[in-house]
Amino acid sequence: MVENFWHGKRVVVTGGAGFLGSFVISKLKERGATDIYIPTIEEYDLTDRDYINRLYDLTLSDGLDPSRMVLVHLAAHVGGIGANREHPAEFFYDNLMMGVELMHQAWKRGAGKFVAIGTVCAYPKYTPVPFKEDDLWLGYPEETNAPYGLAKKMLLVQAQAYRQQYGFNAIYLLPVNLYGPRDNFNPASSHVIPALVRKAVEAQERGEKEMVVWGDGSPTREFLFVEDAADGIVTAAEKYNGAEPVNLGSGREISIKDLAEMICRMVGFQGRLVWDTSKPNGQPRRGLDVSRAQEYFGWSAQVPFEEGMRRTIEWFKQNRDKIR
Repeated sequence: MVENFWHGKRVVVTGGAGFLGSFVISKLKERGATDIYIPTIEEYDLTDRDYINRLYDLTLSDGLDPSRMVLVHLAAHVGGIGANREHPAEFFYDNLMMGVELMHQAWKRGAGKFVAIGTVCAYPKYTPVPFKEDDLWLGYPEETNAPYGLAKKMLLVQAQAYRQQYGFNAIYLLPVNLYGPRDNFNPASSHVIPALVRKAVEAQERGEKEMVVWGDGSPTREFLFVEDAADGIVTAAEKYNGAEPVNLGSGREISIKDLAEMICRMVGFQGRLVWDTSKPNGQPRRGLDVSRAQEYFGWSAQVPFEEGMRRTIEWFKQNRDKIR
């Protein structure tokens, strides 16, 4: 850890009340950050320039030296394949507007650092596996989430342009699919792990003989436990000041078929899996080259997948009454 990096700094964490954000806040406090501000969705519409200006006005209202301000931009309009297919325009507009204006105004105000969080959806559909950061521009993203992925990828273009022209210290991180306690388990908008966990637990409880899963099970995915992701983001904020994008991942790939079978086993569902091949598979393979994070700021994932899954399932079972 960089000694006293957070001392005297004010950290603004957009999305700090969300899934990943809640763990980033915990990690910041663990590392010694004491001055943290979380702009909530109820208070600020971050797609609106006026709200963004109000946020910065408030953050700097006590005369803080702007160079002591660190922005961690986690806020995003996100969802699974279904949500991306139904709302591509919203996913594009909301994510683009939030990122562009937040970074632009941070530069104008003289902020010390901007940590932009991208998405693995920014990678081209047929990127060679493992995905290397240098391959980000080899082609068009997978169609179902391309509007979201491209909107988030513009943050990388902006960060590099503002660094080149203005010397602005903006970094860009690419986390792979996240999972863990406090994830979104809403069937209408959840990603694959929480969706499968909920389906399997409910199928097991109802004693059902089969469980329907989207696609054919062939795609592979890499998953990163949310606490590891938070650690990677905070470590990069402390130690990394470069222009190049950096993957944050676990380095382990698993097929959706193996994942579904693993979840069924862990929750005790003994019925048959039925693959609905009328539904989309999404990107064929996703696995990251995670060597750059280790090389640039000494970070690697620590939580084994089975342990992370056990903790996720346990949390869901204990908190179901509070989940919509």
